[in-house]
Amino acid sequence: MNSSYLHLGFPFPVKGKAQVDEIRVCTNRSCRRQGSMQTFQTLTALAPPDVSVKSCGCLGRCGAGPNIALLPLAQIVGHCGTTAAAADLLLGLCYEGSGVKSKTSLDALALRMRAEALIDEAHFSEAERLLAQAIDLKPFGGIHILYKLRSVARLRIHDYSGALEDATQSLTLAPNYAEAYIRQGDAFLAMDQYDAAKKSYSTCLQIDPSIGRSKSFKTRITELEEKLATINSQQGSNSET
Repeated sequence: MNSSYLHLGFPFPVKGKAQVDEIRVCTNRSCRRQGSMQTFQTLTALAPPDVSVKSCGCLGRCGAGPNIALLPLAQIVGHCGTTAAAADLLLGLCYEGSGVKSKTSLDALALRMRAEALIDEAHFSEAERLLAQAIDLKPFGGIHILYKLRSVARLRIHDYSGALEDATQSLTLAPNYAEAYIRQGDAFLAMDQYDAAKKSYSTCLQIDPSIGRSKSFKTRITELEEKLATINSQQGSNSET
């Protein structure tokens, strides 16, 4: 890669989200020791939906790591080894003029991580409360993920209309977010809107066909097909009488 090198502490010359399509984070041994996994996780959580974040091998300049490559600019940013540095990088790259401080977005991310743990522990009401707090902070990144997660929590506390509203809001922010289509389909399924659920699940597969191989997705499709079969059977019986 023919690249120019930037130290994160210098005045950052790259402006405008349209200039960056992909961010690659070196997770090779030297950069990993300097905190690149933390950087990778923060960038993944806060990047705009249309900017992909990927791990990669050595980018050189190991003593100045963790190193990050910005594409298609072919620029490498060094010394980005903390959550604050990663958030500042995204703020300069993608969210200039948003008026939101990087600390606010990191606070929202911390709330999100706590909420994810609570969802795993089946504490859905508490998770919903924390996600509402995170959304109210109006972070500059990852808002579509917050809405998707709150849709999960709301579905589990039987707030089906709220779950649908959040999944739809997530898709408004990130139209190609496959996981949000799953949550939208789940809400439709819970509300007995089977044709709408089928459409959401189908759209999800169009975006990411690999999801169709997951056990949880297959379970959803089986449940949907069983409900549709029951309705068709009932309609057939009614027509015969």
